[in-house]
Formats: sequence, C-alpha cells, structure tokens
Amino acid sequence: MEGILAALVFIADIYAIIKIIQSSASGLQKLIWVLVVLVFPLIGVIIWFFAGPGGKGG
Repeated sequence: MEGILAALVFIADIYAIIKIIQSSASGLQKLIWVLVVLVFPLIGVIIWFFAGPGGKGG
C-alpha cells in the first residue's frame, strides 16, 4: 500500500512540475515552485494546487 501511495505522490509531483514549467509565471517563480514541490513532495503539490501559478486560489 505504501508503494502505491508513493507512486501516486511521484506522479503528482511530475504533473505539477510539468504544469509549473508550462505556466506563464516568471523564471524565478517557476524555479521557486519547482523547488517547493521537490523539497516537500506531498505538501508542495497541495500548496501548488491551491496557490501556484495558474492555481485555483488566484
């Protein structure tokens, strides 16, 4: 079960990084968001989903 959850988090991280790179945010903002997602894989994706470039929060 842990392996499945880890795989889902990994897939979500890859998806988030691709979307961050494709966003219209500045280069520095993209770098910061990618680092947040890489350093905090699960929390970073959740934060990005709600507050990231092009996110639902603004």
